[in-house]
Amino acid sequence: MKMKAYAVASSLLLLLFTRITGAAETETAVFGAGCFWCVEAFYEQHPGVKGVVSGYAGGSEANPTYQQVSAGKTSHAEVVQVEFDPAVTSYEKLVEFFWKTHDPTDGRGVAPDFGKQYRPIILYRSPEQKGVAEKSKAALAAKLGKPVAAEIVSLEKFFLAEDYHQEYVRNNPKDGYVVGVAIPKLKKLGLKVPGQ
Repeated sequence: MKMKAYAVASSLLLLLFTRITGAAETETAVFGAGCFWCVEAFYEQHPGVKGVVSGYAGGSEANPTYQQVSAGKTSHAEVVQVEFDPAVTSYEKLVEFFWKTHDPTDGRGVAPDFGKQYRPIILYRSPEQKGVAEKSKAALAAKLGKPVAAEIVSLEKFFLAEDYHQEYVRNNPKDGYVVGVAIPKLKKLGLKVPGQ
């Protein structure tokens, strides 16, 4: 009985702390859809997203580097880890947005970046996320009348990309790739261009 009362008191204190500080529990999702610079810039603007970091996942090699991954020398993909507030958005909405960021029927990569390192991939963190992703993929395939190429696999480990990749579009607005690829994609999705 004392343990139950302690658990209830702890829960109430956590709830009170959350309300006083404005802190909220967040969840994470991991997606890959081509170059992580673009995908990071897309998800940063999604309602309910608290933060996005670029990294590598989906492969077996430990501690991959950008030089290795971008050259296709590992089995990893460039991905982003999205921290979101489930009270504002849902994992389902993040997956639905994922399909809009690229051609979901092309498994070769996401134009203009092709190769296994740029393949579309959803890395789930729980059975619930797996179920949502698989259901969403099946619904999209039925709607399109053709297969959807994205892999749906368990996240084994997320490796944070090097510092200079983080917030790349925001920090490098004049970079040739940003100007020629990221900015047109942002505009096509109806998103803001950082700095404009």
